[in-house]
Amino acid sequence: MYKKILVPVDLAHADKLQRALDVSSDLAKHYGASICYVGVTTALPSGVAHSEAEFAQKLERFAAEQGAKHGLSVETKVAESHDPVRDLDDVLGKVIKDHGADLVVMASHVPTFWDRVFSSNAGYLAAHTTVSVFIVR
Repeated sequence: MYKKILVPVDLAHADKLQRALDVSSDLAKHYGASICYVGVTTALPSGVAHSEAEFAQKLERFAAEQGAKHGLSVETKVAESHDPVRDLDDVLGKVIKDHGADLVVMASHVPTFWDRVFSSNAGYLAAHTTVSVFIVR
C-alpha cells in the first residue's frame, strides 16, 4: 500500500520523536516501504549545526542509527530554508511532492491555545497535501 514514508525530523528535539519513529518503522516493515528522514535547516549556524553540511552529517548519522535499530532501508533529505520556522509547511510540502512520498508520519505535540489560532505543522500538511499524513502524539 505504501512505498515511501517521509518522516520530518527536528534534530533539536530528537528525544521527543520516539513514538513517531517507532510508528514509521512499524509501517515500513509492514508494507515493505522505505523511509526518508527529512530535516529542514538554514544555511546559517544554529544550535544543531554550524553549517548545512554538518546538519546533513548529523541527519545521516541519525538515519543510520534508526535504520540499524529497526533493520530498515533509510535515506535522508536536507531541505534548506531561509526561515525554517516560517517556511516549514511549504518546504515539507515541496519535499513530499518532489520525493514521491505516499505517507508522512509526523510527531505532534499536545494542542495548546495557540493551535486554535495558528494551525500546527502536522495539521497544515494533513489539510494541504494529497498524501496521507499520520500524526503521532
